[in-house]
Amino acid sequence: MTEHAAGHKSDTERDAAEAQIVQLQRDVDYDTKEYPVETVVDKYLKGIEDDQNEIFIPDYQRDFTWDVARQSKFIESVMIGLPIPYVFVADVADKPGSEGRLEVVDGSQRIRTLAQFTTDNLILTGLRKLTALNGFCFSDLAPPRQRRFNRRTLRMIELTERADEEVRRDMFERINTGSEELRDMEKRRGILAGPMNTFLTECARFALFNELVPLSEVAIRRREREELVLRFFAYLEGYEQFQHSVVEFLDEYVKSKNQNGFDKESLRSEFEGMLQFVKDYFPTGFRKADTHNRTSRIRFEALAVGVALALREQPNLQLGDTSWLYAPEFKKFTTSDASNSRTKVKRRIEYVRDHMLGRVPA
Repeated sequence: MTEHAAGHKSDTERDAAEAQIVQLQRDVDYDTKEYPVETVVDKYLKGIEDDQNEIFIPDYQRDFTWDVARQSKFIESVMIGLPIPYVFVADVADKPGSEGRLEVVDGSQRIRTLAQFTTDNLILTGLRKLTALNGFCFSDLAPPRQRRFNRRTLRMIELTERADEEVRRDMFERINTGSEELRDMEKRRGILAGPMNTFLTECARFALFNELVPLSEVAIRRREREELVLRFFAYLEGYEQFQHSVVEFLDEYVKSKNQNGFDKESLRSEFEGMLQFVKDYFPTGFRKADTHNRTSRIRFEALAVGVALALREQPNLQLGDTSWLYAPEFKKFTTSDASNSRTKVKRRIEYVRDHMLGRVPA
Protein backbone atom coordinates (compact mmCIF):
# COMPACT_ATOMS: atom_id res chain seq x y z
CA MET A 1 0.00 0.00 0.00
CA THR A 2 1.33 3.45 -0.91
CA GLU A 3 2.04 5.61 2.11
CA HIS A 4 0.15 8.90 2.29
CA ALA A 5 0.70 11.74 4.70
CA ALA A 6 -2.59 13.25 5.86
CA GLY A 7 -3.17 16.94 5.22
CA HIS A 8 -0.63 17.30 2.39
CA LYS A 9 -2.93 17.93 -0.57
CA SER A 10 -2.35 21.18 -2.44
CA ASP A 11 -4.96 23.93 -2.73
CA THR A 12 -5.31 23.08 -6.44
CA GLU A 13 -6.12 19.43 -5.63
CA ARG A 14 -8.63 20.47 -2.96
CA ASP A 15 -10.33 22.91 -5.36
CA ALA A 16 -10.59 20.21 -8.03
CA ALA A 17 -12.11 17.76 -5.55
CA GLU A 18 -14.60 20.35 -4.32
CA ALA A 19 -15.64 21.25 -7.87
CA GLN A 20 -16.27 17.58 -8.65
CA ILE A 21 -18.41 17.11 -5.53
CA VAL A 22 -20.51 20.18 -6.34
CA GLN A 23 -21.02 19.05 -9.95
CA LEU A 24 -22.18 15.58 -8.98
CA GLN A 25 -24.50 17.04 -6.35
CA ARG A 26 -26.12 19.05 -9.13
CA ASP A 27 -26.53 15.88 -11.20
CA VAL A 28 -28.59 14.19 -8.47
CA ASP A 29 -30.85 17.14 -7.73
CA TYR A 30 -34.20 15.79 -6.45
CA ASP A 31 -37.63 16.49 -5.01
CA THR A 32 -39.55 14.52 -2.38
CA LYS A 33 -43.18 13.74 -3.20
CA GLU A 34 -46.04 11.55 -2.01
CA TYR A 35 -48.64 9.89 -4.20
CA PRO A 36 -51.69 7.79 -3.29
CA VAL A 37 -51.45 4.13 -4.21
CA GLU A 38 -54.29 4.58 -6.71
CA THR A 39 -52.39 7.32 -8.54
CA VAL A 40 -49.13 5.36 -8.64
CA VAL A 41 -50.87 2.27 -10.03
CA ASP A 42 -52.75 4.33 -12.61
CA LYS A 43 -49.58 6.08 -13.79
CA TYR A 44 -47.85 2.70 -14.04
CA LEU A 45 -50.60 0.76 -15.84
CA LYS A 46 -52.09 3.39 -18.14
CA GLY A 47 -50.29 3.04 -21.47
CA ILE A 48 -48.08 0.13 -20.36
CA GLU A 49 -48.83 -2.01 -23.42
CA ASP A 50 -47.59 0.74 -25.75
CA ASP A 51 -44.64 1.60 -23.50
CA GLN A 52 -46.19 5.00 -22.81
CA ASN A 53 -46.99 4.65 -19.11
CA GLU A 54 -45.94 7.69 -17.10
CA ILE A 55 -44.18 5.58 -14.45
CA PHE A 56 -42.18 2.88 -16.24
CA ILE A 57 -39.64 0.13 -15.51
CA PRO A 58 -36.39 0.58 -17.50
CA ASP A 59 -34.50 -2.24 -19.22
CA TYR A 60 -31.68 -2.27 -16.66
CA GLN A 61 -34.14 -3.18 -13.91
CA ARG A 62 -34.64 -6.80 -12.95
CA ASP A 63 -37.79 -8.79 -13.78
CA PHE A 64 -40.71 -9.10 -11.42
CA THR A 65 -39.16 -11.62 -9.04
CA TRP A 66 -41.22 -11.38 -5.86
CA ASP A 67 -43.17 -14.56 -5.23
CA VAL A 68 -46.76 -14.56 -3.95
CA ALA A 69 -45.71 -14.83 -0.30
CA ARG A 70 -43.45 -11.80 -0.51
CA GLN A 71 -46.01 -9.77 -2.44
CA SER A 72 -48.62 -10.66 0.17
CA LYS A 73 -46.37 -9.59 3.02
CA PHE A 74 -45.80 -6.22 1.35
CA ILE A 75 -49.54 -5.67 0.87
CA GLU A 76 -50.04 -6.58 4.54
CA SER A 77 -47.50 -3.92 5.52
CA VAL A 78 -49.31 -1.29 3.44
CA MET A 79 -52.67 -2.36 4.83
CA ILE A 80 -51.68 -1.94 8.47
CA GLY A 81 -49.76 1.28 7.86
CA LEU A 82 -46.17 0.19 8.43
CA PRO A 83 -43.52 2.56 7.01
CA ILE A 84 -42.67 1.74 3.38
CA PRO A 85 -39.19 2.56 2.02
CA TYR A 86 -38.91 5.41 -0.44
CA VAL A 87 -39.38 4.65 -4.13
CA PHE A 88 -36.71 6.28 -6.30
CA VAL A 89 -37.80 7.60 -9.70
CA ALA A 90 -36.19 9.91 -12.24
CA ASP A 91 -37.71 12.46 -14.61
CA VAL A 92 -36.45 11.35 -18.03
CA ALA A 93 -35.15 14.03 -20.38
CA ASP A 94 -32.58 12.14 -22.48
CA LYS A 95 -34.72 9.49 -24.21
CA PRO A 96 -36.67 10.61 -27.29
CA GLY A 97 -40.36 9.84 -26.83
CA SER A 98 -40.02 9.39 -23.07
CA GLU A 99 -39.44 12.99 -21.99
CA GLY A 100 -41.25 13.80 -18.77
CA ARG A 101 -41.97 10.17 -17.87
CA LEU A 102 -40.77 8.78 -14.54
CA GLU A 103 -38.21 5.96 -14.73
CA VAL A 104 -38.22 3.69 -11.67
CA VAL A 105 -34.69 3.53 -10.28
CA ASP A 106 -35.61 1.54 -7.17
CA GLY A 107 -38.99 0.21 -6.06
CA SER A 108 -40.19 -1.68 -9.13
CA GLN A 109 -41.13 -4.76 -7.10
CA ARG A 110 -43.31 -2.66 -4.79
CA ILE A 111 -45.07 -0.83 -7.62
CA ARG A 112 -45.66 -4.04 -9.56
CA THR A 113 -47.06 -5.72 -6.45
CA LEU A 114 -49.51 -2.88 -5.86
CA ALA A 115 -50.62 -3.16 -9.49
CA GLN A 116 -51.02 -6.94 -9.20
CA PHE A 117 -53.12 -6.61 -6.05
CA THR A 118 -55.42 -3.75 -7.08
CA THR A 119 -56.18 -5.45 -10.41
CA ASP A 120 -57.09 -8.75 -8.70
CA ASN A 121 -54.03 -10.59 -10.00
CA LEU A 122 -52.79 -11.39 -6.49
CA ILE A 123 -54.50 -13.55 -3.88
CA LEU A 124 -53.07 -12.89 -0.43
CA THR A 125 -51.26 -15.90 0.99
CA GLY A 126 -49.28 -16.71 4.13
CA LEU A 127 -50.18 -13.57 6.09
CA ARG A 128 -49.14 -13.88 9.73
CA LYS A 129 -50.74 -10.75 11.18
CA LEU A 130 -53.84 -10.16 9.04
CA THR A 131 -54.62 -13.86 8.93
CA ALA A 132 -58.30 -13.19 8.16
CA LEU A 133 -57.23 -11.77 4.79
CA ASN A 134 -55.56 -14.97 3.56
CA GLY A 135 -57.35 -15.97 0.36
CA PHE A 136 -58.53 -12.41 -0.34
CA CYS A 137 -57.99 -10.49 -3.56
CA PHE A 138 -58.57 -6.74 -3.75
CA SER A 139 -62.22 -6.93 -4.86
CA ASP A 140 -62.97 -9.20 -1.88
CA LEU A 141 -62.33 -6.27 0.46
CA ALA A 142 -65.24 -4.16 1.61
CA PRO A 143 -65.56 -1.03 -0.61
CA PRO A 144 -64.60 1.36 2.23
CA ARG A 145 -61.41 -0.67 2.83
CA GLN A 146 -60.63 -0.58 -0.90
CA ARG A 147 -60.91 3.21 -0.88
CA ARG A 148 -58.71 3.51 2.20
CA PHE A 149 -56.09 1.23 0.68
CA ASN A 150 -56.04 3.27 -2.51
CA ARG A 151 -55.49 6.43 -0.46
CA ARG A 152 -52.38 5.04 1.26
CA THR A 153 -49.41 7.06 0.06
CA LEU A 154 -46.01 6.14 -1.29
CA ARG A 155 -43.13 8.49 -0.70
CA MET A 156 -40.96 9.11 -3.73
CA ILE A 157 -37.54 10.60 -4.25
CA GLU A 158 -37.84 12.09 -7.73
CA LEU A 159 -34.58 12.91 -9.48
CA THR A 160 -35.01 15.94 -11.71
CA GLU A 161 -34.39 15.90 -15.45
CA ARG A 162 -30.75 16.87 -14.77
CA ALA A 163 -29.98 13.21 -13.93
CA ASP A 164 -28.92 11.47 -17.15
CA GLU A 165 -29.03 7.71 -17.75
CA GLU A 166 -25.52 7.20 -16.40
CA VAL A 167 -26.52 8.81 -13.10
CA ARG A 168 -29.71 6.72 -12.94
CA ARG A 169 -27.90 3.44 -13.61
CA ASP A 170 -25.21 4.34 -11.11
CA MET A 171 -27.81 5.02 -8.43
CA PHE A 172 -29.59 1.74 -9.22
CA GLU A 173 -26.36 -0.24 -8.79
CA ARG A 174 -25.44 1.60 -5.58
CA ILE A 175 -28.86 0.99 -4.04
CA ASN A 176 -28.94 -2.65 -5.06
CA THR A 177 -25.38 -3.52 -4.05
CA GLY A 178 -25.55 -1.86 -0.66
CA SER A 179 -26.97 -5.01 0.86
CA GLU A 180 -25.18 -8.32 1.09
CA GLU A 181 -28.40 -10.33 0.83
CA LEU A 182 -27.71 -13.37 -1.32
CA ARG A 183 -29.51 -13.79 -4.64
CA ASP A 184 -31.34 -17.03 -5.37
CA MET A 185 -28.55 -18.44 -7.53
CA GLU A 186 -25.97 -17.63 -4.88
CA LYS A 187 -28.05 -19.50 -2.30
CA ARG A 188 -28.35 -22.52 -4.58
CA ARG A 189 -24.57 -22.76 -4.84
CA GLY A 190 -24.43 -23.34 -1.10
CA ILE A 191 -27.69 -25.09 -0.28
CA LEU A 192 -28.04 -27.18 -3.44
CA ALA A 193 -24.39 -27.77 -4.24
CA GLY A 194 -23.87 -30.73 -6.54
CA PRO A 195 -23.18 -31.84 -10.11
CA MET A 196 -25.98 -29.76 -11.64
CA ASN A 197 -24.66 -26.50 -10.22
CA THR A 198 -21.17 -27.41 -11.42
CA PHE A 199 -22.57 -28.04 -14.90
CA LEU A 200 -24.45 -24.72 -14.90
CA THR A 201 -21.23 -22.89 -14.07
CA GLU A 202 -19.45 -24.62 -16.96
CA CYS A 203 -22.17 -23.59 -19.41
CA ALA A 204 -22.22 -20.03 -18.06
CA ARG A 205 -18.56 -19.68 -19.08
CA PHE A 206 -19.13 -20.50 -22.77
CA ALA A 207 -17.68 -17.70 -24.89
CA LEU A 208 -20.67 -17.64 -27.26
CA PHE A 209 -23.14 -17.42 -24.37
CA ASN A 210 -21.32 -14.42 -22.94
CA GLU A 211 -21.18 -12.78 -26.36
CA LEU A 212 -24.93 -13.13 -26.89
CA VAL A 213 -25.98 -12.36 -23.30
CA PRO A 214 -24.44 -9.07 -22.12
CA LEU A 215 -24.79 -8.40 -18.41
CA SER A 216 -23.54 -5.80 -15.95
CA GLU A 217 -20.56 -6.61 -13.76
CA VAL A 218 -22.83 -6.56 -10.73
CA ALA A 219 -25.18 -9.10 -12.34
CA ILE A 220 -22.26 -11.33 -13.26
CA ARG A 221 -20.97 -11.27 -9.69
CA ARG A 222 -24.45 -12.16 -8.49
CA ARG A 223 -24.42 -15.30 -10.68
CA GLU A 224 -26.97 -14.03 -13.21
CA ARG A 225 -25.26 -16.03 -15.95
CA GLU A 226 -25.83 -19.26 -14.05
CA GLU A 227 -29.40 -18.16 -13.29
CA LEU A 228 -30.17 -17.75 -16.99
CA VAL A 229 -28.60 -21.09 -17.92
CA LEU A 230 -30.66 -22.79 -15.21
CA ARG A 231 -33.85 -21.14 -16.45
CA PHE A 232 -33.13 -22.39 -19.97
CA PHE A 233 -32.76 -26.03 -18.95
CA ALA A 234 -35.59 -26.00 -16.39
CA TYR A 235 -38.15 -24.37 -18.69
CA LEU A 236 -37.05 -26.45 -21.67
CA GLU A 237 -37.77 -29.61 -19.73
CA GLY A 238 -40.82 -28.56 -17.75
CA TYR A 239 -42.33 -25.19 -18.68
CA GLU A 240 -45.75 -26.82 -19.13
CA GLN A 241 -45.64 -28.08 -15.53
CA PHE A 242 -44.52 -24.73 -14.08
CA GLN A 243 -47.05 -23.20 -11.68
CA HIS A 244 -46.38 -19.82 -10.05
CA SER A 245 -43.18 -19.72 -7.99
CA VAL A 246 -40.09 -19.45 -10.18
CA VAL A 247 -37.74 -19.95 -7.22
CA GLU A 248 -39.42 -23.17 -6.10
CA PHE A 249 -39.61 -24.46 -9.69
CA LEU A 250 -35.89 -23.88 -10.26
CA ASP A 251 -34.89 -25.26 -6.87
CA GLU A 252 -36.83 -28.47 -7.50
CA TYR A 253 -35.21 -28.85 -10.91
CA VAL A 254 -31.71 -28.59 -9.44
CA LYS A 255 -32.57 -31.00 -6.61
CA SER A 256 -33.94 -33.52 -9.08
CA LYS A 257 -30.85 -33.41 -11.29
CA ASN A 258 -28.50 -33.65 -8.33
CA GLN A 259 -30.36 -36.68 -6.96
CA ASN A 260 -31.31 -38.52 -10.15
CA GLY A 261 -28.45 -37.60 -12.46
CA PHE A 262 -28.59 -36.20 -16.01
CA ASP A 263 -27.06 -36.62 -19.46
CA LYS A 264 -24.45 -33.90 -19.38
CA GLU A 265 -23.37 -34.24 -23.01
CA SER A 266 -26.94 -34.17 -24.30
CA LEU A 267 -27.76 -31.01 -22.34
CA ARG A 268 -24.53 -29.35 -23.40
CA SER A 269 -25.16 -30.17 -27.08
CA GLU A 270 -28.68 -28.75 -27.00
CA PHE A 271 -27.49 -25.59 -25.23
CA GLU A 272 -24.68 -25.02 -27.72
CA GLY A 273 -26.96 -25.72 -30.69
CA MET A 274 -29.48 -23.15 -29.45
CA LEU A 275 -26.74 -20.53 -28.97
CA GLN A 276 -25.32 -21.08 -32.45
CA PHE A 277 -28.77 -20.73 -34.02
CA VAL A 278 -29.35 -17.44 -32.19
CA LYS A 279 -25.92 -16.25 -33.33
CA ASP A 280 -26.71 -17.15 -36.95
CA TYR A 281 -30.22 -15.72 -37.22
CA PHE A 282 -30.80 -13.06 -34.55
CA PRO A 283 -28.57 -10.00 -35.20
CA THR A 284 -28.88 -8.61 -31.67
CA GLY A 285 -28.63 -11.97 -29.91
CA PHE A 286 -30.89 -11.95 -26.87
CA ARG A 287 -30.92 -8.16 -26.63
CA LYS A 288 -33.93 -6.11 -27.66
CA ALA A 289 -31.80 -3.85 -29.87
CA ASP A 290 -28.18 -2.99 -30.71
CA THR A 291 -28.29 -0.08 -28.28
CA HIS A 292 -29.15 -2.31 -25.32
CA ASN A 293 -26.30 -3.62 -23.18
CA ARG A 294 -28.38 -5.71 -20.80
CA THR A 295 -30.32 -8.97 -21.24
CA SER A 296 -33.73 -9.38 -19.63
CA ARG A 297 -34.67 -12.73 -18.14
CA ILE A 298 -38.08 -12.84 -19.80
CA ARG A 299 -36.74 -12.18 -23.30
CA PHE A 300 -33.91 -14.69 -22.82
CA GLU A 301 -36.33 -17.40 -21.66
CA ALA A 302 -38.70 -16.86 -24.57
CA LEU A 303 -36.00 -16.90 -27.25
CA ALA A 304 -33.72 -19.58 -25.82
CA VAL A 305 -36.42 -22.12 -24.96
CA GLY A 306 -38.51 -21.34 -28.03
CA VAL A 307 -35.51 -21.86 -30.31
CA ALA A 308 -34.53 -25.13 -28.63
CA LEU A 309 -38.08 -26.50 -28.89
CA ALA A 310 -38.22 -25.65 -32.59
CA LEU A 311 -34.85 -27.31 -33.21
CA ARG A 312 -36.06 -30.45 -31.47
CA GLU A 313 -38.75 -30.74 -34.15
CA GLN A 314 -36.63 -29.56 -37.08
CA PRO A 315 -32.90 -29.95 -36.34
CA ASN A 316 -31.92 -28.52 -39.75
CA LEU A 317 -34.31 -25.58 -39.55
CA GLN A 318 -33.39 -22.46 -41.53
CA LEU A 319 -35.04 -19.19 -40.65
CA GLY A 320 -36.15 -16.57 -43.13
CA ASP A 321 -38.22 -13.63 -41.92
CA THR A 322 -37.61 -12.59 -38.29
CA SER A 323 -39.81 -9.49 -38.24
CA TRP A 324 -42.03 -11.19 -35.65
CA LEU A 325 -39.25 -10.58 -33.11
CA TYR A 326 -40.09 -6.87 -33.28
CA ALA A 327 -43.88 -7.20 -33.42
CA PRO A 328 -45.97 -5.47 -30.71
CA GLU A 329 -47.31 -8.88 -29.67
CA PHE A 330 -43.85 -10.23 -28.86
CA LYS A 331 -42.93 -7.00 -27.12
CA LYS A 332 -46.02 -7.39 -24.95
CA PHE A 333 -45.12 -11.00 -24.10
CA THR A 334 -41.55 -10.09 -23.14
CA THR A 335 -42.26 -6.95 -21.10
CA SER A 336 -45.17 -8.35 -19.11
CA ASP A 337 -44.89 -8.21 -15.35
CA ALA A 338 -46.58 -11.60 -14.94
CA SER A 339 -43.29 -13.47 -15.13
CA ASN A 340 -44.64 -15.91 -12.52
CA SER A 341 -47.74 -16.68 -14.57
CA ARG A 342 -47.76 -20.17 -16.09
CA THR A 343 -50.02 -18.98 -18.91
CA LYS A 344 -47.67 -16.20 -19.95
CA VAL A 345 -44.52 -18.28 -19.60
CA LYS A 346 -46.11 -20.81 -21.95
CA ARG A 347 -47.41 -18.16 -24.33
CA ARG A 348 -44.12 -16.36 -24.89
CA ILE A 349 -42.09 -19.56 -25.30
CA GLU A 350 -44.54 -21.06 -27.75
CA TYR A 351 -44.83 -17.78 -29.63
CA VAL A 352 -41.14 -18.11 -30.58
CA ARG A 353 -41.37 -21.83 -31.30
CA ASP A 354 -44.46 -21.51 -33.49
CA HIS A 355 -43.17 -18.54 -35.50
CA MET A 356 -39.93 -20.37 -36.17
CA LEU A 357 -41.83 -23.43 -37.41
CA GLY A 358 -44.22 -21.35 -39.52
CA ARG A 359 -47.32 -22.37 -37.60
CA VAL A 360 -48.69 -18.84 -37.35
CA PRO A 361 -48.58 -15.86 -39.75
CA ALA A 362 -45.25 -14.02 -39.47
